[in-house]
Amino acid sequence: MLRYLRPWLGWLLAWLRIRTDHAFEVAALKQQLAMYEGRRPDIRDSDRLFWVLLVLLFPRWRDSLVVVRPETVVRWHRAGWRRYWTWKSRPHRRGRPRIDPEARELILRLARENRTWGSVRIQGELRALGHDVSAETVRRYRLQALRRPPSPNWRAFLTNHRHELWACDFFTVPTISFTTLYVFFFVSHARRRIEHIHVTKHPTADWVWRQLIEATAWGHRPRFLVRDRDRAYGGGFIASARAIGIESVLTPVRAPKANAIAERLVGTLRRECTNHVIPLNERHLRRVLLEYVDYYNATRPHRTLELETPEAARTVQRHGRVVAHPVLGGLHHRYDRDAA
Repeated sequence: MLRYLRPWLGWLLAWLRIRTDHAFEVAALKQQLAMYEGRRPDIRDSDRLFWVLLVLLFPRWRDSLVVVRPETVVRWHRAGWRRYWTWKSRPHRRGRPRIDPEARELILRLARENRTWGSVRIQGELRALGHDVSAETVRRYRLQALRRPPSPNWRAFLTNHRHELWACDFFTVPTISFTTLYVFFFVSHARRRIEHIHVTKHPTADWVWRQLIEATAWGHRPRFLVRDRDRAYGGGFIASARAIGIESVLTPVRAPKANAIAERLVGTLRRECTNHVIPLNERHLRRVLLEYVDYYNATRPHRTLELETPEAARTVQRHGRVVAHPVLGGLHHRYDRDAA
């Protein structure tokens, strides 16, 4: 009996899917017509929310989009993701109120003019001037006045050891359901080559250590690894990395320029890849990133490398028809000459 019912059930489901897609398409077109009631289209927050939700329910939403470009809907989705997590992580109770601006300026002034004074000494002077603040508050603002510019020795270290230096870092990507995915990568300083990249929902210390093992599985490993002080690495990461011959170099707190290679790569990955895609899940995002990494390492020219690619210089082809090979569905292209 099931043998004869299966074709009819398949036809019924296909008919319902077509009717649903037709209803979504009509709703999308009517919503865009409503935006043109005046002389100029009036795009409100409710319109942006409509398209963000339509992306979740209607796979062919791009076919019905007329008023704005698909890139604009992706930007609305990113804005909705930021608002969602801002609302979800809102404080349930108010913290300590900020201190008086005059007291803050006095802390900075006393710290600059009296380099040998400690936080408790400055606290006593402030109390005599009519400002009763804690020593911890004085210490927090005093560090701003005593902060020094980056040492030139750091730049010399990066220059002298660039052929044995890797850097690593995290960045986040929102999915279509507003779930936050964490992307972790290793990049070499010498050729700006992406050595390894992976995606996870929960970046635990064991997961981070496993990524380092996978990146150095064939004996290709750096002598120094530049990273920040994120807790995701775990307390035993430094000792474990030293055991396999990798020395961890920790960057100062709130000093992104100390890991500039990784920070710039994060910007490149966002501008040229993740900002144009709304991933469905970890598997989808990883597949997209791996395709872009192949393009980045083998084809994309780099200004620091005198317009060579991170892997090697491309051979010059002067004869034949120029053929374009799309990357990421046409977001980028690779070009070469067809010898035939």
